[in-house]
Amino acid sequence: MALDLRELEAATEGILFASGEPVNIERICIALDLDRDTAEMILQKLEDHYAYERRGIRLIRMDDAYQLCSAPDYADVIRKAFEIRKSAKLSQPALEVLTIIAYYQPTTRAYVDQVRGVDSSYTMGLLQERGLIEECGRLQVPGRPHLYRTTKEFLRVFHLSSLEELPEMPGIEPEGQLRIGDAANLFDMADIQPESNSASQDEA
Repeated sequence: MALDLRELEAATEGILFASGEPVNIERICIALDLDRDTAEMILQKLEDHYAYERRGIRLIRMDDAYQLCSAPDYADVIRKAFEIRKSAKLSQPALEVLTIIAYYQPTTRAYVDQVRGVDSSYTMGLLQERGLIEECGRLQVPGRPHLYRTTKEFLRVFHLSSLEELPEMPGIEPEGQLRIGDAANLFDMADIQPESNSASQDEA
């Protein structure tokens, strides 16, 4: 039985709610027997509805995937209800590493080290643990070093639909070093902000 538009919206909402994870638009198209344009129209209507009605949930897009999540306006209330600790803030070194990978991906740890002028292996390991970066193959040169890129979790955390929404690339000093503060400014849009870190230890 063919579903009308209202039923299609409800069915799409049900799929997204049941998943709890990002759902690729192709899965929605197959499940509801829709073409991509129609599916995108329905998803856009849902996104606009939640935002316009100031509901407690939002629909966010991450490349070709969509996910329901709680509205940022009610983050403190939600944490209080479930006694959730606020996510630890990212340190300045972590933000610098994340910035370099976001703009130059896929890239190697050696390139990140070259730009920063310091060993970044510990920080990159922590960013992997948080799910913000991931390995994505090897560079076809002697030694075949790992390549790294940002993840869908990175898009979700920083409220980006795709990497195309990244702000203009921050400047690099002539000697190749990332300008101090550029990484922090880049991620002002995020829920997590860089913590004050006067120590020289490279930590996330």
